[in-house]
Amino acid sequence: MLKSRYMAKTKKSKLPEMFRYLMWSYKFSKVNPKEDAERVVVNTINYGQWEHWQWLARYYGREKLKKIITNLAASEFRPSALWLASLLLGIKKMRYASRSDKIKAARNL
Repeated sequence: MLKSRYMAKTKKSKLPEMFRYLMWSYKFSKVNPKEDAERVVVNTINYGQWEHWQWLARYYGREKLKKIITNLAASEFRPSALWLASLLLGIKKMRYASRSDKIKAARNL
């Protein structure tokens, strides 16, 4: 009984309130850190503070966070933010696709 109650709590995933201003262009109550991981990571890396970055590392784990970042185009990130994330996570190589390549690929799906 206790296990199922714990599992029910962990299934519903909600972003902490401190992320509200980072997700300014989204309906905050609808943002799910599991389903919207890429958007949460991009906005946090680009505009977040240290406490936001720490939450990312705890929530996703270092390896998953690294995988999310490396699967995105480098153009998604501000250069200085990407440099810091690469330094902290040991990312050696990023995908350097232009934003127009990403849009074209999405249209062909």
